[in-house]
Amino acid sequence: MWYNYYCPVCKGQLRVENSLVFVAKSKTSNQKGLIFLSPELGNYTTSKHPEFGISEGEEFVMYCPICHTTLNRKENNNLVKVFMQDQDGKEYEIFFSGIAGEKCTYKMRDKQVEGMGPDVELYKEYFDVPEEYKKYL
Repeated sequence: MWYNYYCPVCKGQLRVENSLVFVAKSKTSNQKGLIFLSPELGNYTTSKHPEFGISEGEEFVMYCPICHTTLNRKENNNLVKVFMQDQDGKEYEIFFSGIAGEKCTYKMRDKQVEGMGPDVELYKEYFDVPEEYKKYL
């Protein structure tokens, strides 16, 4: 399936060939680099430069490579948000974990959430509460 992914701020395309491109910066080691993620929802394959070390459990801030906006949610800094458009033109909000090794993705449209990945329960409560209370999670 072919989906378009774009930045929620500048609307720039994040997909190149068969990868989503992000700038990632570690919160602990301050290391920065490009990271390439699979565009297939639920596929957690990544690619990066060998010297860009990523440790399991490490927290990252993800940036749009075009406008450099932080894509991590203010309400829950562990979740990264982008937009996706399917082949029928339907738009979705896509959320995924910015913590290395956490495998969870959430696809949302009209307040209907579909979670996937072995760690999907980690942030499920984030989508079960009203918007104004999410900042307390």
